[in-house]
Amino acid sequence: MDLQLIMIGTGNAFAKKYYNNNSLWKTNQYALLIDCGITAPLSLHELGISIGELDGVLITHLHGDHVGGLEEIAFQFLYKFRRKPQLFVPEKLVDQLWNHCLKAGMEDAEHASLEDYFDVRLLKETEPCHIADGLAVEIVRTEHIPDKLSYSLIINRDIFYSADMRFAPNLLARLDEERDLRLILHDCQLHGPGVVHTSLEELLSLPAHIQRKLMLMHYDDDMESFIGKTGEMRFIKQHQRYAIDEQGIREI
Repeated sequence: MDLQLIMIGTGNAFAKKYYNNNSLWKTNQYALLIDCGITAPLSLHELGISIGELDGVLITHLHGDHVGGLEEIAFQFLYKFRRKPQLFVPEKLVDQLWNHCLKAGMEDAEHASLEDYFDVRLLKETEPCHIADGLAVEIVRTEHIPDKLSYSLIINRDIFYSADMRFAPNLLARLDEERDLRLILHDCQLHGPGVVHTSLEELLSLPAHIQRKLMLMHYDDDMESFIGKTGEMRFIKQHQRYAIDEQGIREI
């Protein structure tokens, strides 16, 4: 089976029509949720996907639209499904994830750590992590909020998946040269300067050969008004199922 992708959300942090920018990656053996924002459990429910079908969750950074649904995921696995899912976390974020994001709502007399809920797997920069046959991930430090850690991803060596990141054309050019990228999934702020995100105007300055590989996500609720205004780039669709193979990405 081809690697399958479902964007369970494609919206920015303030979008209401579109859910938090989180995605589900599936192989024959494994289902990995990349980021788990506030809207993730609802979106999975609308797709008819049980939380119990997940094998693991990967976190890129600690904003609510990327970690706000983890408490429900943890409680459902603990009390309903009676097992621990894997949790992939950059090693430099794991203490903050528990102490600053989850501890207040999840700590009790019997559960005092992240490991009491999850099978925690630490991710190290520059070290690819084999998750399952047909699915490997490498974290790449990218800039988002000053002085706060955030990571983007390289999936299966030649797919770049941005978390929330400021424009980094040199990184994209280097990765495309080194890895011959087949697909780039990139966050995109449609209005105004990006500030802590990459703007559409900035992405339109990329060379055409990179734009043709790039699909836009993390967009505003008025995305439809920008169709036809994105150069060689396309919008990826919320709740659409995609297959990814050597030829690229296609709807299924």
